[in-house]
Amino acid sequence: MSGSLEHFSLLGGPFFKLGETLGLVRGRSNTVPSGIALAGLCWVVLVALAFANGGAEELFTLPAIAVHARLLLAIPLLFVAETALDAKLEEFVALLVRSGVAGAKALPELEAEADRLYDRAHSWLPDAVSLAAALAVTFLGRSTGVSAEVETGRALHALPLAGAWYWYFCLPLFRFLLFRWIWRLLLWWSLLSRLAKMDLNLSAAHPDRAGGLGYLETVHTRFAALAIAISVTVAATFAEEIAVGEETLSDIYPTLAATLILNVALFIAPLGLFLFKLRACQEKSLRDYGALGARYVQAFELKWLKDASQDEPLLGTADLQSLADLANSVEVVRKMRLAPISVRLLATIGVAAALPLLPLLLFEYPLADLVKMLFKKLAGI
Repeated sequence: MSGSLEHFSLLGGPFFKLGETLGLVRGRSNTVPSGIALAGLCWVVLVALAFANGGAEELFTLPAIAVHARLLLAIPLLFVAETALDAKLEEFVALLVRSGVAGAKALPELEAEADRLYDRAHSWLPDAVSLAAALAVTFLGRSTGVSAEVETGRALHALPLAGAWYWYFCLPLFRFLLFRWIWRLLLWWSLLSRLAKMDLNLSAAHPDRAGGLGYLETVHTRFAALAIAISVTVAATFAEEIAVGEETLSDIYPTLAATLILNVALFIAPLGLFLFKLRACQEKSLRDYGALGARYVQAFELKWLKDASQDEPLLGTADLQSLADLANSVEVVRKMRLAPISVRLLATIGVAAALPLLPLLLFEYPLADLVKMLFKKLAGI
């Protein structure tokens, strides 16, 4: 196995190298310390500047919740997600080779694609483009009237030093990290798209019910941390808007639904790229097993039903078990999934995306009222 396949990774670039230099990357892909360090730096400096402005209490109010959510939750989660995902990407690519799914025909193409993605992931260009995009959103947004203050951090208006730190460093940093993730997702989708076109050795009777690609489900469950980060950011921003009276919960229901749809589109829908390939694999296997089954049944009936001179004991014969095994194999082929998507994956991403949005219900149904109503129901009052 070539080195690019054995240690496949989508982590790289100047920002990643900086983390390695500072000792904030453990092993080859554990970037969680980088996320914790960045989040801590941003938040501690913000609090210090708020105290310097003499109005730190403004920072710890509900209209500032999105500030804390971005810095203390979303930023670390972005690094948790890339750490958890990268290990599974490496395992999946190595498994393609070890299992023989990427056989002699597909292996050279897979190696070439892995080398290409490695070069792109370790190039300086993605980080440069992500930084430029983050700065453009920040400064062009202000010049066109869509300023950072209107978007988030409303409580920082009275804290000029803390506000400047947040709007001109923390928010651009957060956006930079998001744009890096968009680039990483594009690289991953590119690999999935190329895999869907390769001549893979898929088997419709494979026990994973996905032709041998079932491990992709495990890979995509690692996007849960990223789904949480997205929903946390959206929920906290909406909490700010509701707290200052700009929105009501009913006004944002469509956007909340759109957030769930976005998570499905990002982390589940790309697996649909294998729909036609797995469908073709299933149809071919049904034809092959149909022909095999016809020959076996004909031989079975000739031996056991039509040959009156058959004196072999019926009890304990392997022919009956083989017939049952063949029927079971055909049933496995019929129940094959046409994409490596399972209820487990749907539940994992769905819960990760929905859970951070649930606290918004407390604006319409205060916790005290919910507890009182629950108590009355339990007490039968």
